[in-house]
Amino acid sequence: MRLDKFLKVSRLIKRRTLAKEVSDQGRISINGVTAKASSTVKIGDEVTIRFGEKKVTVKIIDLKETTKKEEAATLYEIIKEERLSMENGQA
Repeated sequence: MRLDKFLKVSRLIKRRTLAKEVSDQGRISINGVTAKASSTVKIGDEVTIRFGEKKVTVKIIDLKETTKKEEAATLYEIIKEERLSMENGQA
């Protein structure tokens, strides 16, 4: 499944166009490698997303074409959530 579609279906990012923009800015990586919106994700992959001052790492548990809002969080498991400090140049 494409990265941008997974982010939308899992509701980690609400819109697919926004997921594409964020990945095109180099703020998403899959298993430590910077990813593009068209990158393929599979079960077991670790996806790291940088949201402003926050960095979230999730492990993909399941892939579905569509999902209900209540079930979206079952597609991934949050491994790590950290705040990035603005003083050391990370944003």
